[in-house]
Amino acid sequence: MEREKKRLLFVIFVISFILFTISSGFPAEQKKKIEDYEKIPERSLSMAAEFPGVEVPPGESVNMNITFFNRGRRTEALKVMIISKPENWRARLKSETYTITGVSVPSLEDKTIVFEAEPDKTVKPGEYVFVLQAKTIDEQITLTQNINVRVKPREPGRERGIRLTTSYPVLKGPSDAKFEFSVEAENKLDRDAVFNLSAYAPEGWEVNFKPAYEYKTISSLKLKANQSQSITVEITPYKDSKPGSYPVIVRASYGDVKAEIPLTVVITGTYAIEAGTLTGLLSLDARQGKKTTTTIFLKNTGSATLNNVKLTSFKPENWKVEFNPESIPVLEPNQVKQVEISITPYEDALVGDYSVSVYVDAGRASKNLEFRVTVRAATTWGWIGVGIIAFVIVGLMVLFRVVGRR
Repeated sequence: MEREKKRLLFVIFVISFILFTISSGFPAEQKKKIEDYEKIPERSLSMAAEFPGVEVPPGESVNMNITFFNRGRRTEALKVMIISKPENWRARLKSETYTITGVSVPSLEDKTIVFEAEPDKTVKPGEYVFVLQAKTIDEQITLTQNINVRVKPREPGRERGIRLTTSYPVLKGPSDAKFEFSVEAENKLDRDAVFNLSAYAPEGWEVNFKPAYEYKTISSLKLKANQSQSITVEITPYKDSKPGSYPVIVRASYGDVKAEIPLTVVITGTYAIEAGTLTGLLSLDARQGKKTTTTIFLKNTGSATLNNVKLTSFKPENWKVEFNPESIPVLEPNQVKQVEISITPYEDALVGDYSVSVYVDAGRASKNLEFRVTVRAATTWGWIGVGIIAFVIVGLMVLFRVVGRR
């Protein structure tokens, strides 16, 4: 008895010690988190240009990142603007697609925008200063950033050449799509010239050049002195290209004068799935209330991986349809998976043909199969029918024999 009491006291002591250790650890950890959070200032913002000072040749645009750093506890909304710029320059602040006037920077995160400046043809060599300003909505914090651009003199005897620009150098889509880039070609020579157009693309890819808003393809472009014209660069990827980024270099040349512009095609992959039986037949026989099974095969015929492929059914009332497996987590390109389908007609279903639809949902790809299920009478009723027929035949024979005697 005494030994049992000591053992019980020891167990109670161990449990109490564990609970005390756990409970004492949580407040300490929580306290440290609070102390670390309190060390963060309420508001702390800064702004920095990627290249505060640059040197460019005449006619060259300036393009760089402007990053905002929020090291405070508050999410800050900023109004951003260019408060000072030289004459004969066009300048703007933008995201990847839009010209912007404001930016939101979450707590303890960074946010980057793009500064873009383009000179007119009249801009001469010299020093040019742009002043950027960012101000919080409550105007309690104001940030400024100077960008100094030095336009260097043109080297004597050197021609200006041709300039290629585009607003959208990166396009994304599936491998079975055509990608059309709009490229501006500007003749910066002092005379008319015919520029040859060429491209360096991955093997198996096709690149065509077209005048803007026209269907004919071209291989050269005639431009007058200081004239510019838009052309469409149509890129058709190889149909089995795997997902990824693919660079395409477009070149315009005239003798020793040439210019290149890099374009990028981001292939997301094609999404397609096929489903069917091994024989291609979508019909089967079933008995009332009895399970019948068939097998279908699913194949990823696209170039992108399919995730979480699910199967659902549309069936007559009171029927039962089951799948094994019910879903496929991952289906790689060209991979084939087998799914067993069990169909159980309602036990009181009438004899005849019924339709059971199987819908395969793979997110961006889907497939629908329509099965014709023929419900036949149960075997028991078949034997009963045979017995009735035999009984009638025997009865007729007896009847004929009796009548014949008379």
